[in-house]
Amino acid sequence: MLLIWPVVSVVLFRRLSPERAILWCILAGYMLLPPVAEFDLPLVPDMDKFTIPSIMAFVLCVGLLRKKVPLLPRHPLAKVLTLLFAFAVVPTVMTNGDPIIFEVLAGSDPIVFIVDMLPGLRWRDLGSVMINQIIILMPFLLARRYLSSEMGQKELLLAFCIAGLAYSIPSLIEIRLSPQININVYGFFQHNFSQTMRQGGFRPIVFMPHSLWLALFMFSAVLAAAALARAAQGRERIRLAMAAAYLFWVLILCKSFASLAYGLSFVPMVALASARWQIRAALLLAAIAITYPMLRNLGLIPTEAILAQAEALSAERAQSLGYRFDNEAMMLQRAAEKPWFGWGGWGRNLVRDSETGSIISIPDGHWILVFGSFGWLGYLAEMGLLCLPLALQGREIRRRGKEGISPFATPIALILAATMVDMMLNDTLVPMTWLCAGSILGYAERLRYPGLFEKRRPLFEGAQALVPQPPAAHARSLL
Repeated sequence: MLLIWPVVSVVLFRRLSPERAILWCILAGYMLLPPVAEFDLPLVPDMDKFTIPSIMAFVLCVGLLRKKVPLLPRHPLAKVLTLLFAFAVVPTVMTNGDPIIFEVLAGSDPIVFIVDMLPGLRWRDLGSVMINQIIILMPFLLARRYLSSEMGQKELLLAFCIAGLAYSIPSLIEIRLSPQININVYGFFQHNFSQTMRQGGFRPIVFMPHSLWLALFMFSAVLAAAALARAAQGRERIRLAMAAAYLFWVLILCKSFASLAYGLSFVPMVALASARWQIRAALLLAAIAITYPMLRNLGLIPTEAILAQAEALSAERAQSLGYRFDNEAMMLQRAAEKPWFGWGGWGRNLVRDSETGSIISIPDGHWILVFGSFGWLGYLAEMGLLCLPLALQGREIRRRGKEGISPFATPIALILAATMVDMMLNDTLVPMTWLCAGSILGYAERLRYPGLFEKRRPLFEGAQALVPQPPAAHARSLL
């Protein structure tokens, strides 16, 4: 399937518009390709269900369709953060050249036995890590250019809605019969089966890395359907409202407390609130997401009080949350040894037994993985690149009020902000998240710099420009 996807991508780009081809190349790959499976090639990042669709979408857009994709944003701060995201890995590699050795003493005369070793980072690893960072940015850059207009944003939400409706069928099958589809299709189960059992039933997973990923995906589909229903008219509004209600029912059956909380909070807001209030909510969530690691690192998060509240709701969820907090604490101690540039790859950021080298920490939140691997520099580059589009869009909405604001911009902002909050607990940063961030950034830049992506027409077009025209016709031609 991974090898077939480039062929599928070519077909999509030959038959669909650039916007739809980009969306379905990346989104369908995320939905259908096998999780966990990857090609481990030398000197390049692992090729999996995330990297292959992103690369194919970018290459085919530039090579097959001959479309231009700017490599740097127009806004100065966004440009700096993009460069920092790509090149912040350089000091990480330079400061992690030493191997990590696990050894044990044995015998009456102590003899040192090396039982395991993690290699140091070399210069050739720098190229692989930088290429991986660039691949991660490809959906972001594509969306900034081709999914940032009002029509492009509508296509993005429509893709979420259609994908959610299609994915609801295998999801309902797994809710009823247990998660077996990935086993039947690909021959393996991608995670711990016990984590799919909740409340006397099952949580669907289909081809996602985890059931929580699928629930967050369903939340995005619900929000997209609600936004499209609000902007539609007549019978189309009724059909989209019914689709939103159906998807919300599926979201409830996914049995994910966090994603259901997002849905209960933001679906009514998308359906009823103004764009200004929607972007305020998105900015509040983004502020929580970006400051949580700082407060957690300083010990200012009241974890005991949070666990007590969770215990009142569900003992099972309180146990899961406490397990996450314990692992975060261990990994924060590990990251504190190299706070600025992190430990790099090869699992060097994980907490291991000092003698056997076996891993004793299981990280869940995306932020702790980035912080431990690339330090504060890498963390601020990534989170800044996700938060800045929300801030820029909020500024443009305040400046313009209700005039000329796309009805699809703020729902995409809420999807991005909810994902950022979810990244505090889970590693749910996927290419679709970068598509949302790029779409919001491009839209804010379109408002800030009118005509940014428009083709400049020549001053004189043919001989008609040399022919005298009546004043009214001349005025119309200038307009």
